[in-house]
Amino acid sequence: MNYKTIFRIVGLMLLVEGAALLISLLIAWLAGGSDVMAFAWSSLACLVPGLLLVMATRKSSMMISRTEGFLIVTLVWLIFSLFGTLPYIFSRTIPGFADAFFETMSGFTTTGASVVDNLETFPKGILFWRALTHWLGGMGIIVLFLTMMPAFGIGGMQLYSAEVPGMTVEKISPRIYQTARIVWGVYVLLTLVEVVLLMFGGMSLFDSVCHAFATMATGGFSTKQASIAFWPSPYIQYVITLFMFLAGTNFTLLYFAGRGKFSRLFRDEEFRYYFLFVLGFTILIFSGLLISTKLPAEQAFRDSLFTVVSVITTTGFVTADYLMWRPVLYMLVFILFFFGGSTGSTGGGVKIMRIVLLLKNSYYELRRIIHPSGVIPVKFNKHAIEPRVISNVLAFFMFYLMVFFVSTVILMIFVGDMDTSMGAVASCLGNIGPGLGSVGPVFTYSAVPDAGKVFLSLLMMLGRLELFTVLVIFSPSFWTDQ
Repeated sequence: MNYKTIFRIVGLMLLVEGAALLISLLIAWLAGGSDVMAFAWSSLACLVPGLLLVMATRKSSMMISRTEGFLIVTLVWLIFSLFGTLPYIFSRTIPGFADAFFETMSGFTTTGASVVDNLETFPKGILFWRALTHWLGGMGIIVLFLTMMPAFGIGGMQLYSAEVPGMTVEKISPRIYQTARIVWGVYVLLTLVEVVLLMFGGMSLFDSVCHAFATMATGGFSTKQASIAFWPSPYIQYVITLFMFLAGTNFTLLYFAGRGKFSRLFRDEEFRYYFLFVLGFTILIFSGLLISTKLPAEQAFRDSLFTVVSVITTTGFVTADYLMWRPVLYMLVFILFFFGGSTGSTGGGVKIMRIVLLLKNSYYELRRIIHPSGVIPVKFNKHAIEPRVISNVLAFFMFYLMVFFVSTVILMIFVGDMDTSMGAVASCLGNIGPGLGSVGPVFTYSAVPDAGKVFLSLLMMLGRLELFTVLVIFSPSFWTDQ
């Protein structure tokens, strides 16, 4: 294990976080808030140790193995979240470490779960930092770092694979840093477009920027305690719905669509299933709301569509309290907790491709029973999927369910309520935000004990890095087979 290289990259990432804190410092200063000094001290706390680590390891080798990539990514996300607590603690907006750590981890992992009950009293610098943690974590902290790779001379394919561990690491360019730059370019462009459209709908520039950050990152942090329900405007809600949907789409496909290759978007099997899942669940919930409530048809449709897209993309914005709907309707919403966005999107969760491959493999297994001598491969996008990939999907799903059930039991020790525990674990593991019970869409996680908050914070990171990146570190062979 090349620890000098690991420390060097951690140091470089602390410099990146320090620069992000300086941007928030500028916003706090322009807004004349009371949080200016909090950001000043926080940025120094990142920049100084980051600079010292970089200087101490300047002669280290820049070759990174796969195992080192796993360790680096896990350490970076953990350290980023630890240092990200400083603005909350120094400004006394969230004075407790467990609460601050939960809020920060929720930000960087784009979960959007919050412990804050008085959001409107926060200074703008802190609100901007909450939104910025989303935006940085959405596309990936390491992926951002890789856009600067030529300056540092580090070959980053191992880092990219560890942080973006979906089914495949799809590259637009042969050079991984160029792929990272293109993807980040699409990310920035869509963010800017959403800012303009939200301002056109009557949002202030500040609120538009914060909500665009949260939408494109599929995060869910709002500047208002009521979330998007604060703006009853159909226009604003439809704009956010559209960009949540785009954020849950593979950014590689969006890149090619932006270049006029729309056929590539609609030929992609994952995108088609993603669209059909959104459409199907929206129709089911919309029909249920029409039957069981007195809502006008347009509002029932808008609430249904917004909720479905918000949950399946793991954004977690709220326009309606789905726990007030008929039990069958909010159970449909809870099922979406286990879907997630597309591979290569900013959405978390299990991912649409894995869901589709699981369904296909189950169906083909029935055919194999009928035709035991037949060769019936699972196909995706007209290509046969290797058995190794199917095995990986099955292992991931089993680990996901095992972590979900074990974590639910553990959280019940702290919370005591099964609905709340199941909802909180499913929400944090899937990086969604709102859950069930006392952590539902109109509540926060403030009532969860500190130990429970730290535990849920670790689940957020585990879910964001898709289990294996973190769990492999706890394997004895990880440390011995070097």
